[in-house]
Amino acid sequence: MVKVFNLGDIVETKKEHPCGSKTWEIIRLGADIKIKCTGCGRIVMLPRPKFEKSVKKIVKSAVEENSDLT
Repeated sequence: MVKVFNLGDIVETKKEHPCGSKTWEIIRLGADIKIKCTGCGRIVMLPRPKFEKSVKKIVKSAVEENSDLT
């Protein structure tokens, strides 16, 4: 199954960040994906295949939020 990620999605990773948080916000999409820790604000850039393996689930979708506004 192919997961579709959107800008602004909040995702949960399998491993937690050293700050203790497991949730990240997607701030850039492309061949590489840039994510921001919701706990400490650290920004990390990962290759897409590595990112897709590390994601457990999408906690909050940015698309759902935008559709609620219209």
